[in-house]
Amino acid sequence: MPQSLARVPLHLIYSTKNRRPFITDAVRDSLHRYQAGILANLGCEPIIINSVEDHIHALFELSRTVTIATVVEEVKKSSSKWAKTQGPMLSEFAWQIGYGTFAVSVSNIDQVRRYIENQREHHRDLSFQDEYREFLRRHNIPFDERYIWD
Repeated sequence: MPQSLARVPLHLIYSTKNRRPFITDAVRDSLHRYQAGILANLGCEPIIINSVEDHIHALFELSRTVTIATVVEEVKKSSSKWAKTQGPMLSEFAWQIGYGTFAVSVSNIDQVRRYIENQREHHRDLSFQDEYREFLRRHNIPFDERYIWD
């Protein structure tokens, strides 16, 4: 086959280190735009990025020329460095070490987009930890509580 083609939508979720509430309204939109730029520079089309104070969700198309680990490393590393330049309140900003990435069927992109858009509503009654556990269970990913939080 002379041409390589792929369409791999992914839902990426990760938290601030120790779930500290660093992502305030003052920085949220700029952080999302900055991360969207990183994704685009990696050839990964950003679809939507949204967050609440302690974690972020990103829906994007994975480039066929880059690994998931590389994308996550670049997005987290670069946005962490950027956040630390946004004022003294963010001088200790850091992302958790781990992350969750979940495949999204093309037929479910709109549903996942709506879910990500409505993060504030979801988290009125649901903690990040409970939300993340539910994602792991729904995707049949075995996990050990001792190793998924930092």
